[in-house]
Amino acid sequence: MVSSRFSVVRRNNCQFPIPYALGPISNYQLAITIMTLTTSPAILSEDQALSLLEKVVKQSEAEAVFVSLSTGEESLSRFSENQISQNISKTVFSLSITSYFGKKSASAAVTEFDEDAIASAVKRSEELARIAPVDPEWMPLLPPQTYDLRSPAFDSATATVSPLARAKMVQQACAIAGQGGAHGSGTLSAEASLYAIASSTGLRACNQSTKADFSLTARVEDGSSWARSTAWSIDELPIAQLAEQVLDRAKSSRNPRPIPPGVYPVILDGAAFADLLPWVIWGLDARAADEGRSFMSIADAEGKPAGNRAGEQLFSPLVQVQRDPAHPLLRSNTFFGDGLSNNYLEIIKDGVPQSLSYSRYWAAQKGKEAKGAYFPIVMTGSDQSLADLIAQTERGIFVSRAWYVRYVNPKTLEVTGMTRDGTFWIEDGQIAYPIKNLRFNQVLPDMLRDVDAVSAVKRYGGSVVPGVRVKAFNFTSITDSL
Repeated sequence: MVSSRFSVVRRNNCQFPIPYALGPISNYQLAITIMTLTTSPAILSEDQALSLLEKVVKQSEAEAVFVSLSTGEESLSRFSENQISQNISKTVFSLSITSYFGKKSASAAVTEFDEDAIASAVKRSEELARIAPVDPEWMPLLPPQTYDLRSPAFDSATATVSPLARAKMVQQACAIAGQGGAHGSGTLSAEASLYAIASSTGLRACNQSTKADFSLTARVEDGSSWARSTAWSIDELPIAQLAEQVLDRAKSSRNPRPIPPGVYPVILDGAAFADLLPWVIWGLDARAADEGRSFMSIADAEGKPAGNRAGEQLFSPLVQVQRDPAHPLLRSNTFFGDGLSNNYLEIIKDGVPQSLSYSRYWAAQKGKEAKGAYFPIVMTGSDQSLADLIAQTERGIFVSRAWYVRYVNPKTLEVTGMTRDGTFWIEDGQIAYPIKNLRFNQVLPDMLRDVDAVSAVKRYGGSVVPGVRVKAFNFTSITDSL
């Protein structure tokens, strides 16, 4: 019989019990930790947030002021060896004030929802701005902007999910792992957030959103597998399906065989591709290209910068990438931190980069339009599954995960990293056997050039991407990682 012991936690002048052991999940330890970092409410309404920013703007005595507010509630359940090991809830409140005097500016931030503390931060930013050096790349604050007439996804069930509800979801995954003879570890998190901005130029914007994320690693003897799923609603996370997939792949990855390093056709699971594609998109920076520091740079006969390669056929026609915050799997914010609109934008069409990403300063220098960051990343997929791609492959390597990816050469966009958590040899359209993990050194623009098939898309973190098949991928050595 499991005893019912409770710890009473006081929060927002209320008491409520937190159970340390619950009958329905008696095989799983539930440890609860509550962290209150500020005295702010868990999340303000949009009206409350904009009213607060309006008050701060009016307090300012600077020539210009920009204020941003980030607030919300974050919760995390961590589990290891099929048991919950930690539950954390965190309230976040951060108000940042940037004051301007001419081309000089400085910022101060406060994490207390307190009038005196906020007033003190406003004064501090003004004092620092007066003695700050002139910014040679200063840009005036944006005027009011026009944003898409849509609201980011906000799911009440995700915003208010309890530790017990998260524990039951974790229990489901741990039970599947345990029954399959695996040790399951991972995290389940939920977040409700608000981000708002205001300035002395009349700019005002506010978004509320929710996000849930689940990741699971399963170990069976010397076999390992990992998977991740992200959604704007916690009820959209396919916990059981993901656990079954991870368990099957972990069992299949036992007793891996070595193969010689070299250049092989490769199928990248969407999770692996999601850790590689953003490096290319980050590399589409106009200033880096124009200054000769990027794979997008053009050099003249003397090796000096002579423009950029926007508009050239650099990648496979299958590579279609957009900034699409309204994608149904994302439904993310309508504006960026500086106030620019976060709307739909073609980034790569039929393998051709349509334009480069310009900061406001560099756009002004080059007579271009600044359109904001290239985020969130969405790549068009197909109606094929990863199994379909494997069935169409005579020989190659299946990569579940790309791990510890780092630059080798930022200019050519060559990176190095390792496979992990399930790497397999493909032969005659089937997974033949597991292989030992490999280190890769790969020029990523060449990877996108050699894409010859794509699968259906899934969401990984803040990106939506397919799995891909690449005709040639460079592996340089065997590693000892699982």
